[in-house]
Amino acid sequence: MKQFLKILAISVAVMVTGGVVAGCSSKEESTGAARPSTKRERNYMKDGKSLFDKQRYAEAEVNFKKALGENPDNARAQFNLASSYLKQRGEDLSNKGDSLIKQADQILATTAGNPDVELAELSFYDRGNIAYKGENYASAIEMYKNALRRNPENNQARENLRLAQLKKQEQDQNQDNNDKQDQNQDQNQDQQQQQQNQDQQDQNKDQQDQDKQQQQQQQQQQQQGGLSEQSAAQILKAMDDKESATRMKVEQMKQNQEKQSRQRQTGKPW
Repeated sequence: MKQFLKILAISVAVMVTGGVVAGCSSKEESTGAARPSTKRERNYMKDGKSLFDKQRYAEAEVNFKKALGENPDNARAQFNLASSYLKQRGEDLSNKGDSLIKQADQILATTAGNPDVELAELSFYDRGNIAYKGENYASAIEMYKNALRRNPENNQARENLRLAQLKKQEQDQNQDNNDKQDQNQDQNQDQQQQQQNQDQQDQNKDQQDQDKQQQQQQQQQQQQGGLSEQSAAQILKAMDDKESATRMKVEQMKQNQEKQSRQRQTGKPW
């Protein structure tokens, strides 16, 4: 709870820069350009800053672009153009697909490498805010650190750095919890799959046992059926033999009787 209140208390610190950097000098020392600035370029920068201060950011954008038309290497005009893009989006920089935010970040990536320490500091600071609003806290931390390396007195960057570190810690914790949940789900799915496989194997084994038992029963029935046919054939043969013997005996008796009868007929009468 205390950590949440701490985050809430300093969350207002994450915002874009409050204004633009000053215009270029007559020798264009801050931009590192080989050629001096023109009067038209300086006027565009001046008018752009005036419009920016009046919160007329779209009109300021036009003037900074005109200044860049005079001198594309004017790093301060580049930074101010990026600031006008961000101000047109207000404090809502969370839309990662926003074209103006993307263009601003690309411009600031260039001006962050400028030898002008102030310009580089502010560029890193704004890039940190963009990364923070996009929930890319690891990048925001690095950007704020780079801003502090160029100006250790930038308390706003230090507060934002603390907030980004807390949000990163919270994000990592949530990610760990999600990973554990995913791991538990994977383990549960694996266990369920293993149980299903085991059940399937048991069913297959039971089916195989049933098939084997049925085959054995069929073989026994076939064997029993074969013995019965053999026994029946033997019985039928025995009956046939017995009947034949009886017929032969009857026939023999009949022949004997006929023989005796003929003998009596041929004998002398008394």
